Amino acid sequence: MTINWQQEAEKLEPQLLSDLTTLLKINSERDTDHQTDEYPLGPGPAKALEAFLTIAQRDGFKTLNVDHVAGRIELGDGDEIFGLFGHVDVVPAGPGWQTDPFDPVIRDGKIYGRGTSDDKGPSIAAYYALKLIRDLKLPINKKIHFILGTDEESDWVGIHRYLETEPAPDFGFSPDAEFPIINGEKGIASFEIVQKPIAAATADLTLNHFSAGIRPNMVPQEAKAVISGPLPEAFVTQAEKWTTEQEVTFTLTPGNPTTIELIGKGAHAQEPKDGKNAATYLATLLADLPFDPAGKAYLTMIANHLHLDSRGHNLGINYTDKLMGDLTASPDIFTFTQDGPQSVLVNVRYPQGTDAAKIRDQIETALGADQYNVAVSGHAQEPHYVSGDDPLVKTLLQTFSDHTGIPGHEQVIGGGTYGRIIKRGVAFGAQMPGQENVMHQANEYMPIKDIVAAVAIYADAISRLVK
Repeated sequence: MTINWQQEAEKLEPQLLSDLTTLLKINSERDTDHQTDEYPLGPGPAKALEAFLTIAQRDGFKTLNVDHVAGRIELGDGDEIFGLFGHVDVVPAGPGWQTDPFDPVIRDGKIYGRGTSDDKGPSIAAYYALKLIRDLKLPINKKIHFILGTDEESDWVGIHRYLETEPAPDFGFSPDAEFPIINGEKGIASFEIVQKPIAAATADLTLNHFSAGIRPNMVPQEAKAVISGPLPEAFVTQAEKWTTEQEVTFTLTPGNPTTIELIGKGAHAQEPKDGKNAATYLATLLADLPFDPAGKAYLTMIANHLHLDSRGHNLGINYTDKLMGDLTASPDIFTFTQDGPQSVLVNVRYPQGTDAAKIRDQIETALGADQYNVAVSGHAQEPHYVSGDDPLVKTLLQTFSDHTGIPGHEQVIGGGTYGRIIKRGVAFGAQMPGQENVMHQANEYMPIKDIVAAVAIYADAISRLVK
């Protein structure tokens, strides 16, 4: 039977957009401040999971809810399990939106809202691909498990809990990246740099407070400093000139204390150069002023070791692998008070050939162990790679090329997807080549035609892999 996959996918567009809108309206940020025994990751992720499973139940699929932190949609039967891995959680909306991030709007053929491209849009495309295969009664000789997590953007509690009680797929892909394929992912680890106590001394200025960042995997778009003492007379004029040249926005609210805010550009931490880190720009702007010893050391460290250094040269961690490319370093969480924490959290994406322990030692050496403590924060993930000779990779690349006419090729990224959770797991779409990457940014969107095209590509690819 010859199937016009694109034509079949286009028939599903109205219902797909309705279901996607339902999911996008749910603020599914991980929210452990409001966790309960029933909802350990907060009510939002659990609500989004339940909504997705309800859609599948409406359409007649068998589903499973694992402790409100993960779920499964099932199709087919067989000895092997083919896995799809999506997630319903989102990063915080953050500042800079022109519309309500949780009230999706369609404009110029694009649907805007937090989660449209990461990962509710691609996940709903994968779901409709399954529905298309089922409704066309195509042959299936494997179990298909579409597994949904609820904290992919943080600690992966959901997917790990799922694998504690449920079987791991033998092979599969995550619709959570870009085409033509992602068959390699760098290691990911965050490092907390903590400034050791410094004796106080009289100074013209005191840095009372410095803060920026909302998640370890997001380049901070806004930063704020609160300062006591008289600023130099020429400071405002010089600051306005410098920030204009740097294409960032500077605001000073005079008083005692004075508040200074800077707005840059957010980005996904996998490529810090895509953004303008508000915190490192603000620290660089302030570092030469006559601050108290602790404030001076903190700002100087940021300016000298973290500003405009996405490859970690000034931290002594720069490294490049022929296959996986450059290590990247993105300082994403900044916290400073005089009597409290004085720290920076740096998110590092590293290729094979180095590891988290070595990177920790290198950072501490570069900064000075007598002045800073450095520790791995949270769970570190090792690099992951599936050979281009694997039949899974070959089939997915061929399917993509058949649909688009674009030659397929291997890719390695700094982002982390659920594809790495199994040995023969990759990421496949749904961002099209050449499409702007707006994941983790304000005004996130996805072209509707790309979502529909992903349905066609996914349905064809899954059908080839499970028949």
